[in-house]
Amino acid sequence: MKKKILLIGIIVILALGITACGLRESSGETENGDKAGTAIETEYQLTADGLIEPQYAQKIIQQTADQLIRAISEQNGEIMSQYVHPIKGVRFTPYTYVSLNKDVVFNEEEVRGFFIDQNSYFWGIYDGIGDEISLTPSQYYEEFIYSRDFKNAEQVGYNEVLSSGNTVENQFEVYENPIVVEYYFAGLAPEDGSTDWKGLRLVFEPHEKEWKLVGIIHSQWTI
Repeated sequence: MKKKILLIGIIVILALGITACGLRESSGETENGDKAGTAIETEYQLTADGLIEPQYAQKIIQQTADQLIRAISEQNGEIMSQYVHPIKGVRFTPYTYVSLNKDVVFNEEEVRGFFIDQNSYFWGIYDGIGDEISLTPSQYYEEFIYSRDFKNAEQVGYNEVLSSGNTVENQFEVYENPIVVEYYFAGLAPEDGSTDWKGLRLVFEPHEKEWKLVGIIHSQWTI
């Protein structure tokens, strides 16, 4: 990460499931009984690029992200839908580069029915071969969302890029004041420059004192 600057802000945020001494809890709960949000007041530092520093981003979003990645691993569209941004929906990006014009965006209701939707959608173009990515949501999930057991990822990063290929990284420019959580597997022989690494990024933006899911980015080696 770039050298941080001493810019400290005070924000009031909602982080799903987080509890701490003396903090006011919200009344909402997820379907499985987890708290839907706990209001907390915290200090944070920004990087030179204006992003929340990784250690602070982790404190803010870790438990929210943990609950969401568990729901994703279980293919629980009902729980997943509760995290979706109510206005922007969630954007699906198959190869790291976020395209505002081409990426598929699902709203809360569409995410709720994600795994029973039998319609095929155009998600983009396959890297290297140029064919259309025409898949049902469940098929897309297998190839471009949960392509590894990301709930048990080798590394997890908060507002820091763990995977790195030759595709342009633009999520921090496209999304507004985001926290990006990346789940990463380095591959079989990373020291030899292996190309079988995989990453999954969950992108959150603040919305009415809550952090809502606005993007799911799949990261892998591209030609």
